[in-house]
Amino acid sequence: MSPILTGIFGIAAMIIMFMTQMPVAFVMALVGFIGVSLMVSPNAGLILLSRSFYDTFASYDLTTIPLFILMGQLGFNSGISKRLYSAGYKFLGSIRGGLAMATVAACTAFGAVCGSSPATAATMATVGLPEMKRFNYDDALSTGSVASGGGIGMIMPPSVVLIIYGILTEQSIGQLFVAGIFPALLVTLLFIGAVFITCLLDKNAGPAGEKFSWTERFKALLGLGETLIIFALVVGGIFYGLFTPTEAASVGAFGVLIIAVLRRRLTWKGFVKSLMETLTTSCMILMLITGAVIFGKFLAVTRIPFEIASWVSELNMAPALVIAVIIFIYFLGGCFMDALAFVTLTVPIFFPVVMELGYDPIWFGIIIVMVTEMGVITPPVGINVYVVYGVAQNVLSHNVALEKIFKGIIPFLIALIVGIIILIAFPWIILFLPDLMYS
Repeated sequence: MSPILTGIFGIAAMIIMFMTQMPVAFVMALVGFIGVSLMVSPNAGLILLSRSFYDTFASYDLTTIPLFILMGQLGFNSGISKRLYSAGYKFLGSIRGGLAMATVAACTAFGAVCGSSPATAATMATVGLPEMKRFNYDDALSTGSVASGGGIGMIMPPSVVLIIYGILTEQSIGQLFVAGIFPALLVTLLFIGAVFITCLLDKNAGPAGEKFSWTERFKALLGLGETLIIFALVVGGIFYGLFTPTEAASVGAFGVLIIAVLRRRLTWKGFVKSLMETLTTSCMILMLITGAVIFGKFLAVTRIPFEIASWVSELNMAPALVIAVIIFIYFLGGCFMDALAFVTLTVPIFFPVVMELGYDPIWFGIIIVMVTEMGVITPPVGINVYVVYGVAQNVLSHNVALEKIFKGIIPFLIALIVGIIILIAFPWIILFLPDLMYS
């Protein structure tokens, strides 16, 4: 059997196993191991398996992942998320749809200390849903704003997905972080616009809340102080070369811990919970990376990525059309697979193609993260939707139908598509800061 045919059979077997609800990481590792064992030798497959696990879990660069996750968990358990939401609420809550707008803004701010989309969605659902229900917000708008706003954590540095992309493609994580700032702010504004238009079309969707004095509003801004300090430490330190992304992650986690202890907002139980959540999430992500590495090596042996790159380069098709096809594949795949798993699986295939076409790797990284962000809110996977659905059952006095949440994300999905089109049409929005800081 030819190497390419073996690769096709391997991909088909992997898709079939996905349908059986087997863990994605184990499926990729198993298919990659069996594929290399058949094509090279069983001994080569065992060596690949052992080295990939060791190299991933012993990697110094990958320590950024558990550290950034720990930073987010400490921030959540010490009440940073509540203070962020309170500040947004006091500034925007008095206008129609203001609480949903405040939720989106708080999601962006919390994403700057978290980096995880589901974690951001879960945190803001716990804080925001009861408040929006208190002011009789429509369930579709309230849950949709939380689920969609949580996705901004995928773009806003420190983003776990951008870290994975940077490691897989050997791109500067610092440049990727810088490049994600303006797109994250753009999406935030578009989401706020989506809330505004929704409330304009349906005046009962988001009734106005309490009105606060300017004194109370500016006092609430003090709650943003620690977030700004941590963001400045992490991203500013990377900007100016004071420390590497790994060092920045450790500084950020330690900074949040110090702030939490000084404010006396972190209990021993909350600290232990932060460590346990960090351990669980980090192991899941590192297993995904290991599986993707093993499967990627198998694909390299089959030469499928190189053949696809060669085939695309020989097509008489405009590069923009090729990019459009790749983006559509990412959107489609994101609807059926976890965003992180899909990125780790497909980047080794499509990255050589994009480089062959002459596109900027930093620009492409931000674009695919934006596209896969759509996957976290679209059926049938829509991980953020299921996270919000689960939290809603615990924090609200009534059940919210899953269909209601999916209906609520439609305006935000449209806003996200508009944002992607803008970033494709004007790539300088992504590349301006990296070019400025690293030129």
